[in-house]
Amino acid sequence: MDRRNFVKQTSLATGAILLSKYTTAWGETPATSGFPVVRTPLKDRNFTSKAVERVIAEVKANIGNKELAWMFENCFPNTLDTTVDFEMNDDGPDTYVITGDIDAMWLRDSSAQVWPYLPLCKEDEELKQLIKGVIRRQTKCILKDPYANAFYKNEHKKGPWHTDHTQMQRGVHERKWEIDSLCYPIRLAHGYWKETGDVTPFDTHWVSAMELVIKTFKEQQRVDNEGPYHFNRKTDNATDTQPMGGYGYPVRPNGLICSAFRPSDDATLFPYLVASNYFAFDALNKIVTLQGAIQQQFETHSIEKLLSDILTGLNNDAKEKNGKFGKILAYEVNGYGGLNFMDDANVPSLLSLSYLIPELRKDETILNTRKFVLSQENPFFYKGKAGEGIGGPHVGADYIWPISIIMRGLTSTDDKEIKNCLDMLRRSHAGTGFMHEAFHKDDATKYTRPWFAWANTLFGEFVWKVYREKPELLN
Repeated sequence: MDRRNFVKQTSLATGAILLSKYTTAWGETPATSGFPVVRTPLKDRNFTSKAVERVIAEVKANIGNKELAWMFENCFPNTLDTTVDFEMNDDGPDTYVITGDIDAMWLRDSSAQVWPYLPLCKEDEELKQLIKGVIRRQTKCILKDPYANAFYKNEHKKGPWHTDHTQMQRGVHERKWEIDSLCYPIRLAHGYWKETGDVTPFDTHWVSAMELVIKTFKEQQRVDNEGPYHFNRKTDNATDTQPMGGYGYPVRPNGLICSAFRPSDDATLFPYLVASNYFAFDALNKIVTLQGAIQQQFETHSIEKLLSDILTGLNNDAKEKNGKFGKILAYEVNGYGGLNFMDDANVPSLLSLSYLIPELRKDETILNTRKFVLSQENPFFYKGKAGEGIGGPHVGADYIWPISIIMRGLTSTDDKEIKNCLDMLRRSHAGTGFMHEAFHKDDATKYTRPWFAWANTLFGEFVWKVYREKPELLN
């Protein structure tokens, strides 16, 4: 089942019903806390990290808001508790990570789901091996098909989208070309190396995968032709397929990389997806850093040329002066002067750029863009009785994604704004103790995807960051 079909088939249950379900299934409400036990029982957890458990115990004991402490205990370990399939093979660790309610591994989601645990690898060797296994599994996926966004553990499995009109292979869940699918594994690999100093995941297979990344980025600059990738799906949803023979609407080559789909898995309107090109620029720089660490030469000239091309395209075509906000970034462009001004909750988004690339935190254009996307000038910014935040076409109008509220908090330097984000998230879980994909702006009990591990773990990352830097905001 894909994300969109799951959203359609998920009933919008009330928090009271779910609260009753969890209390019955997982134990009575502890008398001391007033909150039900909703975390997966120890015996049923997929993986347990002593370092993660230490952090949970410390945060729970030291923050004043017990509801946030309860939510942190549920959300921060959710990826490890419920989504990882870790094993040690003859050739090393292998970790398959599902998104939650969909039994497939997205390169994006799997990277983001384990990212917050990286700082704990130094004190937990098994956790280190698990993340190393994710890097190795992602390498295998990229080598199988650099244009695919999601994979199965069983390389021979045929999924529901095997009839899509593209070069579909067994073992591939979905073949939607998204730039960020190749950027996230690089971010994870670089983060793992920085935290551990371990270069053993970066073997000849990983080098071959990185060379394939570079090749794919070059193909999707579409300088001489449209490239090898095309995609059509028989569907009633316009955002689930691409027009113009599966290549999307035309672009004028300007150095940027085309993305057929957004991080939401929705089709792009204009193929030059701006935030994803920023992410690609950063990922390519990280490849250069890692090649130095492992003393392995890639096609250096190609990387330098790509970096120069992307920067030129971003500077020339992605920015425009807005009368209200100053110079801001468009969400998508086409090289012909077409600009789509909006933002989508899924990361990489324009809002998330200073989270993914900390060097951009003080950039004036990024700060101006942040003000724009968090205003009602952004057609996908919603404000209602239950909260305010960014959504997107994937779920539909009036639905706010907790990921956008979390990202707002992670990119803020204002205590009042951070506190407001924490309060909105605390009010949005609808009695379940977990984050969801999206909730209605006027009623948080109307939500999609009750098991969405990326949002859960990202919430944990946010609370842990606030705990370490501004603990008074958690009281």
